[in-house]
Amino acid sequence: MITTVTFFHFKQNLWWAFTQMGIFPRAIRDTSGLRFFKMMGTGGGAGFSLRPDFKTYALLAHWDSQKEADHFFKHSPAFQKQIEKSETYRTLVLQPVHSHGQWDGQDPFTSARDPQADKAQGPVAVVTRATLRWQRLLDFWTAVPQASTAIKKAKGVLYYKGIGEWPFIQQATLSIWENFEAVKQFAYKDHAHATIVKKTRKNRWYKEDLFARFIVISDIQKND
Repeated sequence: MITTVTFFHFKQNLWWAFTQMGIFPRAIRDTSGLRFFKMMGTGGGAGFSLRPDFKTYALLAHWDSQKEADHFFKHSPAFQKQIEKSETYRTLVLQPVHSHGQWDGQDPFTSARDPQADKAQGPVAVVTRATLRWQRLLDFWTAVPQASTAIKKAKGVLYYKGIGEWPFIQQATLSIWENFEAVKQFAYKDHAHATIVKKTRKNRWYKEDLFARFIVISDIQKND
């Protein structure tokens, strides 16, 4: 099984792109080999922000095989329309390594634990996702600037972007790192990040959350 994340960036067709949040999922839900998917908006600024980025959208999908994912990318009319309307796009192909937690009541990235994966050389990716408790929204968003600063300064981070299904309530992040050691150092050694994690657990900010790690198989970027 593989996971793909495609970012579509628009300079024109902005209203059309916004409407696809509701239309596109219906168009692809019966795609062969597609086990799980989410069409999401993204955060503005440095990537984690209360201000949405109405020019960038993300499709996260989990597949039975690379072959079925490739067939979708090449032959899906709905996907090709996204490419046609967007200014640029970027597709990450990811191999799930380990995940825990739930996303809409399931763990879509379940895979056999590979003891050697942590030693993988080359870029790796992390996806985090949470549904926030209504009564904890203010506490969470007050901490967001601190979280943004922490990851921006993290050693070994190559890319990061806030993504989400619903503004303010259902939030996710995608980050790319040099290796899993860099992820480990940030998760356990960065003081600002550790403080936020403690607040998360103590104040029970999340109704549901998930953390997943991946090896980056390919990173394809297309510019018109």
